[in-house]
Amino acid sequence: MNLEEIRASLDPIAAPAWIVGGGLRDALLRRTVADVDLAIAGDAQVAAKAIARAHGAGCFTLSAAFGSWRVQGGRLPYTVDITPLQGGALAEDLSRRDLTINALALAARGDAEIIDLYGGRADLDSRVLRQVTPTAFRADPVRLLRLARLATQLGFTVEPTTRAAAQADAHLLWTCPGERLREELGRMLRLDDPAAAVLGLDEIGVLGALVPELEQARGLDQSEYHQHDVLGHTLEVVQRTAALVRDPEPVFRGVAPRILEVLAEPLADDLTRGQALLWPALLHDMAKAQTKSITPQGRVTFFGHDRVGAAGADALLRELRAATRLREATVHCVRRHLALGFLVHRQPLSLRDMDRYLRSTSPVEVELIVLSVADRLATNGPRTRESAITRHLALARLVLATHFALLDRGPIRPPINGAQIAAALGRPPGAWLSELLMALREEQLVRVMNSEKALDFAQKWSERHPM
Repeated sequence: MNLEEIRASLDPIAAPAWIVGGGLRDALLRRTVADVDLAIAGDAQVAAKAIARAHGAGCFTLSAAFGSWRVQGGRLPYTVDITPLQGGALAEDLSRRDLTINALALAARGDAEIIDLYGGRADLDSRVLRQVTPTAFRADPVRLLRLARLATQLGFTVEPTTRAAAQADAHLLWTCPGERLREELGRMLRLDDPAAAVLGLDEIGVLGALVPELEQARGLDQSEYHQHDVLGHTLEVVQRTAALVRDPEPVFRGVAPRILEVLAEPLADDLTRGQALLWPALLHDMAKAQTKSITPQGRVTFFGHDRVGAAGADALLRELRAATRLREATVHCVRRHLALGFLVHRQPLSLRDMDRYLRSTSPVEVELIVLSVADRLATNGPRTRESAITRHLALARLVLATHFALLDRGPIRPPINGAQIAAALGRPPGAWLSELLMALREEQLVRVMNSEKALDFAQKWSERHPM
């Protein structure tokens, strides 16, 4: 839809109004317009109801503080957000915006000339992101995150003075409410290339302000099995995780379609399971600076960084007011990200071994295996043997294939229930019964059992585990 069509759809508005912000920017770039922002010299509610009536759409209050209203649905192909002019005049409103390419305006009716007070058209042509005023980021530090997102989303570069301002103002990031930071980070993770946006955050000096533990990881050396310092390793893990989420086939081969199905499932905070996996990729080694130690033999260790990191990830996502499902999935992934690697040296694994691993990583079995592979691929230093990587990837494929096979098999239920077992053994129910039922389940993995065989198994187990 071009600008004239957008203007026509806004014809019901009586008060003077201007198309501003990202919608105008995207239209000028000939990108799909999903949201139209209007600055109005009048009552936003009246304008919203007029547009809603004309297009069979709904409208509701968007921000009581700013007097904003939103119109969406019906015959409108985009969302319309209407906000009264900030400062009471268009020039003042535009001066309060973040980037020059977002500080353009076009009258909703009448003169069709773009109003450009800050050189936004030239910056669009040059594909440059430039702040409107030197205080743009201080006025709203969430704009620091938006800067990295837009650089990736639009393929623009950050102008040097704007980059320097971002680096100088990065320390203000956490003066913003956690919810607003999380929402902008969510937009970043939903990009086609979220890893590039995360790297962009680091390039403008904001990543370390968002997660101080990652700034502490900058320059933190590891063993010769690593080719990067801790932060460099983390950023490569983010890149490799994003690549695997996008296309798992090169590594996971035949199970790749099943992986894609799982990772496409919604998780929380408008993120799919695959998009959300970038969180543990970013945070999995966040506690290495806290846990670094050197043995008497000179070996660098980070014992407990998985446990300490899980606590740190939990605290961070609580500060961001993340949904419980997102927080718990991330924390579990950080806490268990080393588990598959430990199994590599125990091969060949039995079906029981793999089932125990899968149960310990539920409900994020797939995410953890993808993360483990990304972590392994990003750990390729001078002393790393190619065979070690090959064995890890082969185990990851085997365990995932086993996981999907067990899912297809369906729930494993005992032929007799716990009450029947307790009665047959003459033992009162207790913690022992859960242990026995789990042992029985593992036995059922490898052989068919009827009630008689199950009771025989339970009897022998009870003899080995007396009260």
